[in-house]
This record gives sequence, C-alpha cells and structure tokens, in this order.
Amino acid sequence: MSPEKQREIASKGGRAAHEKGTAHEWSQDEARAAGRKGGQISRGGRGRLVTETPADVNNGMTAPGAGMEPGRTD
Repeated sequence: MSPEKQREIASKGGRAAHEKGTAHEWSQDEARAAGRKGGQISRGGRGRLVTETPADVNNGMTAPGAGMEPGRTD
C-alpha cells in the first residue's frame, strides 16, 4: 500500500474519532511535558545528542568478529 493511501486512511480515522468525541486532544501542559520528556531522552537532558562510545557498543561481552566462521571477513 502506498504511503499516500495509508495517510488517507489514517486521516479518515482521525476525523471520525474527533467527530465521535473520542480523540485525544493535548492540553498545553500535556504537550509541554511530552516535549520536555522527548528532549531529555534524545539529548540526555544536556542539550546535546547522546552518542555511543565503542565501549558502550561492545560492552565488553564479545570481541569484534566473535561467532563468525573461520576465514570469513564479512
């Protein structure tokens, strides 16, 4: 299904929910809290993106290439 068709179907569902009165409408305080929470997650609350260090990725559990068949380099 094309993205345009999915968007059209979702839009109809959103309109129907609003007409029925069951759609969630964000208050200003709810929106502010959600934005703050997302910013703290993505930026670690320090105003910059959190990046993984090689130690975080490897986590000391396995050596690079562990579990590969002998002689394979992919």
